[in-house]
Amino acid sequence: MRDKSSVTVGGSVTAGRAAGLALGALGVLGFSLSLPATRVAVQQLDPWFVAFGRAVGAALLAGAYLHGVGATRPTRDQWRRLSIVALGVVVGFPLFTSLALLSQTSAHGAVVVTVLPAMTAVFAVLRAGERPSPLFWAASAGGMLAVLTFLGASGAVHGSLSLADLSLLAAVVLCGLGYAEGGALARQLGGARTICWALLLALPVTVPVTVLAGVIHPPRADATTWSAFGYLTVVSMFLGFFAWYAGLARGGIAHVGQVQLAQPVLTLVWSALLLGERVTAASVAAAVAVLACVVVTQRSRLAGRPAGVGLFAALAPDEKEAYRPAPAERIVQPGAPGQ
Repeated sequence: MRDKSSVTVGGSVTAGRAAGLALGALGVLGFSLSLPATRVAVQQLDPWFVAFGRAVGAALLAGAYLHGVGATRPTRDQWRRLSIVALGVVVGFPLFTSLALLSQTSAHGAVVVTVLPAMTAVFAVLRAGERPSPLFWAASAGGMLAVLTFLGASGAVHGSLSLADLSLLAAVVLCGLGYAEGGALARQLGGARTICWALLLALPVTVPVTVLAGVIHPPRADATTWSAFGYLTVVSMFLGFFAWYAGLARGGIAHVGQVQLAQPVLTLVWSALLLGERVTAASVAAAVAVLACVVVTQRSRLAGRPAGVGLFAALAPDEKEAYRPAPAERIVQPGAPGQ
């Protein structure tokens, strides 16, 4: 009986990781078009309208979803953590990328975003209280140094960081924070409900800014621009997070987070194919250098830890209750009612 139980548990863990990787890959595929779509949208629409308007549109979809599934309202502590998610992925990343892509190409932005997996890992480490090796911190610093070197050496920067590049770096930091906190919180609420509640929580900020931006610069654009804005609303700000946060919750932030390695490469491809942007050798070299550093950070995090030890096990005993799902808020498996 014990042997059978062990096999079942092991198979369940393996299946959970496989499902997590599949969901994470689906989310990354959706996110990989975010920068090109933003680049298209901000050419005719105000960047503040693009950043906050997409969040308002996604919040309407989120409200309908939560009402349809009869979702239980988050606890006070969960609301606090949802505010971190909202700051990072609902407000921070959309706003700073929209501002940056007014003057920078999405291919350029993709190189900067290459450091996002390492940034997500750093915040996951800080949030979970892990004690990574010096190699982890060295590789993380190396990845950031590679990005800064690329920015400083690029012709557009002329030896110093431009405002657009600072905006991209701010977007990466805030997004990494939102990814890590959201991935952990999705273990309680589920991936879909985590992003939905974060979108609703941000409405007191996103609605006034959207209205003000629309009044100052009335939104007028062609069909292509509105299509890009629609993609950002439905996929980048809503459905993509359904898959991404569910994948992080099921497969583990460190494990599934490695799927992000494909995102900048896909973004470079979309930038060249859809926008006709020139992908330089320096961009590719910088992206490869950062990806190598990210691989080291991910492997160094996992090295020396017993198999199966994840984010939950790394928490202090008094913190684990905050991550343990309440009976009334059990995460429903994919395909079951309410997901």
